Formats: sequence, C-alpha cells, structure tokens
Amino acid sequence: MFHKTLSTLSLALALSLPAIAATQPSSTWPAFATAGEHFTRDGQPYQIISGAIHFQRIPRAYWQDRLQKARALGLNTIETYVFWNAVEPQPGQFDFSGNNDVAAFVRAAAAEGLNVILRPGPYACAEWEAGGYPAWLFADPHLHVRSRDPRFLKAADAYVQALAQQVKPLLNRDGGPIIAVQVENEYGSYNDDHAYMRSVRDSLVRAGFDRSLLFTADGADMLANGTLPGTLATVNFAPGEAKSAFDKLIKFRPGQPRMVGEYWAGWFDHWGKPHASTDAGQQAKELEWMLRQGYSVNLYMFIGGTSFGFMNGANFQGNPNDHYAPQTTSYDYDAVLDEAGRPTPKFQTFRDIITSVTGIRPPPLPAPITFATLPATSLNESASLWDNLPAPIASDDPQPMERFGQDYGYILYRTRIVGPRKGELYLGEVRDYARVYLDRKQVGSVQRRLKQVSVQIDIPAGEHTLDLLVENSGRINYGPRMADGRAGLVDPVLLEDQAVKGWQVFPLPMRSPDSLRGWTTRTIEGPAFHRGTLEVGTPADTYLDMSAFGKGFAWAGNRNLGRHWKLGPQRSLYWPASWQQSGANTLVVFDLDSVRAPQLSGAVQPVWIKPAEAKTP
Repeated sequence: MFHKTLSTLSLALALSLPAIAATQPSSTWPAFATAGEHFTRDGQPYQIISGAIHFQRIPRAYWQDRLQKARALGLNTIETYVFWNAVEPQPGQFDFSGNNDVAAFVRAAAAEGLNVILRPGPYACAEWEAGGYPAWLFADPHLHVRSRDPRFLKAADAYVQALAQQVKPLLNRDGGPIIAVQVENEYGSYNDDHAYMRSVRDSLVRAGFDRSLLFTADGADMLANGTLPGTLATVNFAPGEAKSAFDKLIKFRPGQPRMVGEYWAGWFDHWGKPHASTDAGQQAKELEWMLRQGYSVNLYMFIGGTSFGFMNGANFQGNPNDHYAPQTTSYDYDAVLDEAGRPTPKFQTFRDIITSVTGIRPPPLPAPITFATLPATSLNESASLWDNLPAPIASDDPQPMERFGQDYGYILYRTRIVGPRKGELYLGEVRDYARVYLDRKQVGSVQRRLKQVSVQIDIPAGEHTLDLLVENSGRINYGPRMADGRAGLVDPVLLEDQAVKGWQVFPLPMRSPDSLRGWTTRTIEGPAFHRGTLEVGTPADTYLDMSAFGKGFAWAGNRNLGRHWKLGPQRSLYWPASWQQSGANTLVVFDLDSVRAPQLSGAVQPVWIKPAEAKTP
C-alpha cells in the first residue's frame, strides 16, 4: 500500500544518511520538496515522523543524548523553536553561543541522521516567557507586538536577519538538513491580519529562509485566519481530534501534503493545578492511525525539558472567566522523554507503533544517564533582601520594570507613609505577585492569578516605610492579553482612593549571587537568600527537593535553576550533571518566606504534590 511504502522510504532514507561533520552540513543532504498530496525526498515519496525538542530548554551537553533517543524512537525529523528573547537580550546584542547555538544544534541533529524543522517565530508561544518576545519590546508603551507596527516589524526583522546568518548554510536548498521553516506561529488563534502575516513571510524571504519550505501551523478552525496563499498549511490539534482536524485541513487545502504541525502528546503544568497526566493509550492509537493514513506527524513534545531561570510563560486568554495562569519551571509535558531525558512508558509504545507501520527497527537507546541522590544539607548562611538592595531610582509614581531597563526578576517600590491611616491599599493589576510590607513586616499579598488588586492596611501614627515587592512570574505567552507584556506595577497605587506619590524604586533582576552581602548564620525574617555547599562526588543528574522553602528561585553556582513555590505541583528543581563540579557546589536559594530550617537534598525522581495539599499567602 502507498502509505506503507511511503513510511518505509522515509525511515530507510534517514537510517542510511551519513554522519555529518561538525563544521558544515553534507553537500549531499537529500533534497526535500512537495508533490501533490505528499512530501518528497530526492524525488521519492516521504513521510515526516518528527518530534519537538526545544534546544534552549535542554543543557547543551545533553543535545546529542536527546537526539540519539529521538532516532531510537524511530523519528526522522526534529522540530525546534528559536526563542528570540534568549538570543537578543538587549536591542542589537545577539548571543548565539552556548545553549543558544542554533547552528550547532542543527548540525548535531544532522549528525544523527535527522532532518530539522525550524520555527524562528518571531512569536513562538511554547509556554515560554512572553512567547519569546524580548522584554525590552515592552519598554515603549506605544509599541504593539505581533502587529504591523513599523517599530515592531523593524525589531523582528533585525532578529530574523541575525538568525539567518547563523543557519543559512544549513537550509535544505543549500545542501543542509533544515527542510522547513515556519512563518510566525498559530497566528489564526490571535488575529486574522493577513497583511501582518505577509510582512513576517517577507522578512523570512529577505533573510533567505525560503531556501527551505515555508509553512504555517494553526488550529483546524483557525486555518482561514492564519494561513497564506502559496505557503504550506499544517494543522495543530489535541488527542481525539485527528480525523476531524485532517478533514478540515484537506477541505481547506486540497491537493497539498497532510501534516500535523503539533500533535499534543502530553500537556504542560500551571502553578496551583495538578501535574499533567495524559492518556497514552489514546495517543498511541491516534498516532498509529495517522501514520497508516500516510500523514506526516510532529509529536509535541518529544521531550519538554526545563524553562530554566525566569523563562516560564503564562496563559491569559482574556475570556470573562479567564485569569492569569503562570506555568511551572518544569516543562516535563508528560512527554515521550521526561524532563531529564529518561524514556517514559510512552516511549516503547510509540516506538513499537512506528516500527510496526514502517517495518524498520530503529537503533537502540544510548546508555542511560546517571542519576544520584544527595543527602540533606543545611544552608547555614542567610542574607536579608533588605541588606542587598541596589541604589534606588526616584519616581513620582510606580512604573513597570521595563521603564528602568529591567527584564526579569523582582522589583521593589518604597515610599514613606504618615499615619494613622486605615483602609484599602489598591495596587491595580499587579504583574504578577506582590508582598506588602510595613516597616519590613509583611501585612498582605496580592496575586494576579487570583484577580486580587488590593489589601486592607492599618498604619499606626507616625511615619512608616511602605514596601511593595513585586515578582514577574512570567509574561503571558498566549492569548490577546500577551500584547501588554509590562511587569511590576502598571497602575497608580491608591490608599483610601488617594494616589500615593514619591517612590523609590529598586530593580532586582537577580542575575547572579556573587555580589550578595550581609551573610549571617542567624535566622532571617522575611525575604532572604540562603547559602550552603553541597558536596558532589561524581556529577550526576538529580532533582533538588525544595520542600523546605516557600516561594522563590534557586541558583546552583551562577545557573538559575528556576522557580519553586509551595503551592505546587512542582516541588523540586532539575540540576543536570553538566552544571555540577566534583567537590563543593555552592547553592543559593532566594525565598519570600521566613525559612526556619533551609535545607536541600537531591532525589532521583522529581517531587510533585497535589496543589490542594499546600496553602500559600
């Protein structure tokens, strides 16, 4: 049957590919194209069997391991985003080194015999901070992202041109493994401005990305909004929707190859909600059905990985009953590989299906990665946040952190209040979580996720210091509200309906623990840093158990491992072996709560809790 021949050819070609040199792609990489309702490779019918790996979510030392496991599953293609904010942290300052080295990742994939589907955005979504948009875009309140605003398009085009310089030799029509490049991402779910989409496509063409196949990806009911004439359309959908989604795609675009751009074989986690657990049996049956139809498939995700640092995003679709919902640091996704790259039960199930359909047995898994436990270790030194404030910036009214050149982390707003006064302290729509302190004692908190905007406050007679410590919990990555990505305080602060003026602002981007001061072995009340040394024999992957802490984040050396919150479901942080050293490893945890016994231990498995088990201010 045609579909069996097509699938067999696809994997046979992939398995026969030569290893690729580290410096350049093979000059004989098979040519990829479309012909009627199917793809072709060197002129022969070809079925894409792909999985998503976001290389910026995977420690670089593990890229090869994850790619070898993709081959072991039976995949012939890897799909990956490039997150704009990571490669251009400041305007015009591009960083394609280390974990941002997209060209190195593409070459590593090619070395394993894998095609690459590149998704440069500029908008990504992906449960990533601001959907990949750099924070500095939001410093100008009049600039509109994801629109035809000339200022936005100019910034986006500069990014696209810089990215193209990294990967041009790797595009398929120049002999490289990048067979396809996406135009924007799921734009049909956001708007229907086809002139904007043409602008994005034109930018990609100017940069030379049309040396690979250009395509769009949208939900089945949004195809008319997000597609472009002459550009391949793919469809994204959840398990259970395959037949109806492909029927809609075929009706919308008859005579073109049929592909699911994202088949959601898992799901992500929000703070305060249970850890995702999806129906592997349903996904397996649907995967087999799609492959036997001859359709091309991209599993989203093959491995989720980790949104290290402050790179988690948030959802806020803007419906009347919707609310701000930040995602966790872990992007485990209940995927084929877990967050740390270990095969889940889905792996063998999906592998058997791919092998059965194609008739070709993929290579074996590489040797397992070593994991280790670490004994509980006290973090014996602490330093108060109040002793580690930078020089203040005067501001008559509170302003978002971007106005002070800040991108991520925390920001403190301080003013003096004369009492007695009692009533409502209005903070507006806090971006995104605030603790309220009077003379350094906490008197309330405000959470955007709970739609809170104010606290009741009782100020005694005399002059007092009012502090508002605000955490950027992750900018919105999906929905209409993402256009306003400001963080910190964005509204006037009112006390008894009167504007509070005369603020000192302390940006706290939390870039490194190296300059922290005021360490003591005494117990610190209120927000503080806690430091200790974990002894490691031979570095091995582990999960740091954060159960002793409340809400904050952790550094291992100078690596920000991400956020912890007793709210759950995540109560541990992945610490890869490649970020450890034999001997003493310094760890620093920042926490908003008063921590009586700060300690860390290492576990082989992640720690999850049911959110109902935890109460949080």
